[in-house]
Amino acid sequence: MNIVYLFGEGKDLNILQMCDRSFVVFIIALILIRISGRRSFGIRTPLDNIIVILLGATLSRGIVGASPFIPVIIASFLFVILHRALGWLIVYNKMAARIIEGEQILLFEDGTFLQESVRKALVCKEDIMQGVRKSALTDDLDKIDRIYMERNGEISALKKHGY
Repeated sequence: MNIVYLFGEGKDLNILQMCDRSFVVFIIALILIRISGRRSFGIRTPLDNIIVILLGATLSRGIVGASPFIPVIIASFLFVILHRALGWLIVYNKMAARIIEGEQILLFEDGTFLQESVRKALVCKEDIMQGVRKSALTDDLDKIDRIYMERNGEISALKKHGY
C-alpha cells in the first residue's frame, strides 16, 4: 500500500484516510503537548489559551485535508516552541509577564467593591460572588479581606485573619 492510499490527498478523503490522519495527529498532538509543558492546560492564562486554540484549529486542518499535512505539523511545532519560549521569558522577566499575561486586578478591599476596577474587569457583583464562594467557601463579605481577578481571569478571595 502506498502512502497516498493510506492518508489521501486534498479534501476528498475516505473514512480510512481520515482515521489514519486522526491517529497520526493524535500522536503528534500528544508529543506537542508534552513539549509545550503542563502549563498549557493547567494555568489557563491568555497565552495558554492561545496555544490550545491554535493547535486545535491548525491540527484539525491536517485531519480534514484543508491544508497540506506536513506544513500543518511544522506550524504546530512552531506554535509550541513559541509558547515554550514565551513561558520561559515570563519566568525570567516581570515586564514581559505583565505585557503577555497582564496583572491581577483588585476588585474588593476594606469592605468595598472598587467600582473602577470592577468595570475594568468587566464583571458584575454576582460573578465576583461566585468566585468568592468557590475560592473562600463563603458568601459572607464580612469575612473577606480582598478579592482579585487573577491573570487567568479567575476570581479569588482572601479571607480576613482569623476566619
